[in-house]
Amino acid sequence: MTRKFTERRILIATHNAGKLEEMEQLFAPLGVSVVGAAEMGLDEPDETETTFIGNARIKARAAVAATGLPALADDSGIEVEALNGAPGVYTADWAETPNGRDFIMAMTKTHTLLEEANAPHPRRARFCATLVLAWPDGHDEVFEGTVNGTLVWPMRGTVGHGYDPMFQPDGHDITFAEMDFAQKNAISHRADAFAKLIAGCFDG
Repeated sequence: MTRKFTERRILIATHNAGKLEEMEQLFAPLGVSVVGAAEMGLDEPDETETTFIGNARIKARAAVAATGLPALADDSGIEVEALNGAPGVYTADWAETPNGRDFIMAMTKTHTLLEEANAPHPRRARFCATLVLAWPDGHDEVFEGTVNGTLVWPMRGTVGHGYDPMFQPDGHDITFAEMDFAQKNAISHRADAFAKLIAGCFDG
């Protein structure tokens, strides 16, 4: 039985302003106010696990330990079938540079590896998102979402972030980066995980 969330305030364990705004909109109809990790002055913990669940749990539990508030964290990435699921949990690492994250570099690397491997078309991939909701007593609930699609090249679109410009979700002829936020958020991996979170911890 999934634990219901009865508190009126939740800490979102992210320093990403866009992600925080997305969460605020999600929780507003539920009467739950959100606060971000940056606002609370929290450091970003080292993500040392090799799974999305493991890293999301690190972030959620670190936020709970630092504040005493229930916390929600997510870890997400893209898994490319022809690259045996890479970059996966290391999606952000592929974009790391001394001056911050460069996802054009990461997408170019991914395309180059696919070309070198003579990977057949369509080049299948999926976005994965894992949410961990943690309480101060040590309990947590895990919700996973995915969206399947194909990789396109050259990149298309300017909206969104990460690998959005080269990911075309199944059933659509445009990439995530060519969709407006409402269209993407209706079908995204994070939306899938959120829907499960709401159904599990808030509805009924």
